[in-house]
Amino acid sequence: MHHLEPLARVFIRTGEVTARMEQAERVLRACGLCGNACGVDRTRRPGPCGIGDTVWVASYGAHHGEEDCLRGWAGSGTIFFSGCNMHCVYCQNYDISQQVVGVPMSVSELAQVMLTLQHQGCHNINLVSPTHVAAHLVPAIILAAEAGLSIPIVYNTGGYDSYQALSLMEGLVDIYMPDMKYADATVAEALSGIKDYPRINQAAVREMHRQVGDLQLDTHGLAQRGLLVRHLVLPGGLAGTPEIMRFLAEEISPHTYVNIMDQYRPCYRAWEYATPAYPLDRRPTPAEISSARRAAQEVGLYRLD
Repeated sequence: MHHLEPLARVFIRTGEVTARMEQAERVLRACGLCGNACGVDRTRRPGPCGIGDTVWVASYGAHHGEEDCLRGWAGSGTIFFSGCNMHCVYCQNYDISQQVVGVPMSVSELAQVMLTLQHQGCHNINLVSPTHVAAHLVPAIILAAEAGLSIPIVYNTGGYDSYQALSLMEGLVDIYMPDMKYADATVAEALSGIKDYPRINQAAVREMHRQVGDLQLDTHGLAQRGLLVRHLVLPGGLAGTPEIMRFLAEEISPHTYVNIMDQYRPCYRAWEYATPAYPLDRRPTPAEISSARRAAQEVGLYRLD
């Protein structure tokens, strides 16, 4: 497959830009961008994500550690946002996710960062932890597209996204890259401080796939459009891998591209929460990693990273 025109460039020709910008502005006055459904007027104070009406960018640049189809040879243009709608006790980026750090940016400054990353040769714009700033991303992406942004937008999320957030991003995001962290709501609440994760996460993944379909690669193996799911293998089977893989194969698509990640290590507050039932103080064993991959293969998933 050859290069696809980014959806944002198509969107600005639809005549719906003003309506989408107004929709994004309204959202922040009673925030429901994620599963927390806090209803906070974030123009006045921060929500549980720690962020109010200002986007804080912790860092940005070409990232060479992402999936092959994203990093290519020139890197994925990552923008790391401060704050997070989840509070994972083992977060490897806790210094960014659980604090407000970095530089506050206006919508126009954020758009300029995207254009700068494109100018540096990055293959895509990779928005890391974007859910809580989705309302700000709408005008930023539109501005960047109007100014010549012509590489795919990647929405790199923990997967606790509401329909409200995803409806804002429809037609602007080319590649959805959600985590599917847990199959069990009790485990999710214990380890990430959030309620009803599996139901909200599965609904989000369904909507993402409805918008962009299965992952499409160009002739160079670079991702152009579609769904790419990440699943972190947790020690002791805490992630519920077999249930998640069955959901993807049977309710999303057997052609779903899945990265089964083996890089869990005890970080942040993991040791405080470690118990025999929650063995967070150790890495997954080779047998646990093999079992996770086998669970995917047994239900017919074959596009595994």
